[in-house]
Amino acid sequence: MAKIFIDGSAGTTGLRIRERLSERDDIELILLSEEKRKDTEARREALNSADVAFLCLPDAAAIEAVSLVENPNTAIIDTSTAHRTAIGWEYGFAELSGRRERIATSKRIANPGCHASGFVALVEPLVRAGVISSDAALTAYSLTGYSGGGKKMIAEYEADGRDVLFDAPRMYGLSQKHKHLPEMSAICGLANAPIFCPVVAPFYSGMEVTVPLFAKELGGDIERIREIYREYYTGGLVGFVENADEGGFLSAAALSGRDDMQITVCGNDDRILLVARFDNLGKGASGAAIQNMNILLGVDETTGLVVK
Repeated sequence: MAKIFIDGSAGTTGLRIRERLSERDDIELILLSEEKRKDTEARREALNSADVAFLCLPDAAAIEAVSLVENPNTAIIDTSTAHRTAIGWEYGFAELSGRRERIATSKRIANPGCHASGFVALVEPLVRAGVISSDAALTAYSLTGYSGGGKKMIAEYEADGRDVLFDAPRMYGLSQKHKHLPEMSAICGLANAPIFCPVVAPFYSGMEVTVPLFAKELGGDIERIREIYREYYTGGLVGFVENADEGGFLSAAALSGRDDMQITVCGNDDRILLVARFDNLGKGASGAAIQNMNILLGVDETTGLVVK
C-alpha cells in the first residue's frame, strides 16, 4: 500500500486532495496533528517516509520542503509555481506528447497552473504541428470561478454584505506579470509570452480559457485545427468535442465538479476561437495532482476522479 503525505493540507488544494484520497483503500495517508503540521522535523520525517508527497504550499515553502527530502524513493508532486519551469522537474500535464511516460518514472513533478492548463492544452499541439509559429504573438482570455483564489478569496465572495463590485466579473493580472505566464510560454515553446487576461467571476468553480486566432496568421485552417485535436487527445482527461454549443453559449461552469477537460473550436474560416473548459479545482489543480499520483503508482489514472 502506497504511503502518501500532503504537506500543506489546510489550503484549498491540499484539503481537496486529502478529501479525495481519504476515500481510497489502496493508499495510506501520513497525517500530522495540528500541532505538528508546521513542525520542520515532523514534516521532514513524513516527507521521507512517503512514497508520494504532495506540496500544497506557497513557493518559498515548497522549495524549503524539497530541501528536506533525502529519501531518493520519495516522489514529489508540487502544486505551487516554484518548479514548473525548473530543470529536473517534469511538467505534470500527462496528455501532452511524451509527458505521461516521463511522469511515470519521475521523482519530481510540477503540477500545472489552472489558467496555464487550458492555454497549454490548446496551444502546445498546434505549435508542435506547425499551425502556430513559435514566435507568434498570442492573446489568452481566461474566466475562472472564485475558488481558484484560495481561502481568502472564497471568504470574500461568500461574506454577508460583500462589496457590490464582487457581483460582476473582475479582471486581474493587469501588469501582464501573472505567475502562470512563464510556464505558458516555456511548455508551448513560445518565444513570446501571450497577452493574458484572467477574469474572476462570482461563481464557485469552473474555468474557460479562450485563445482567439486569425486564420490568415496560421499554418492551417479551422478544420486542420480540429483534426489535430482529434488525433492528439485520445486518452487521459482531455477530450476534443466537435460541438459544445449550448444554444449559442459556452458556460465556464459546464465542467464544475469534474476532473476532465473539454477542448472545442468555434468561429469561422477567418476568425477562430480555441476554447478549453474544465474545473479550476479539478484538472486545474487537485484532479491533475491525483492523476499524476495515479500514473506514478501504476494504477488507472482516473482512479478517484470524476470524469464523464
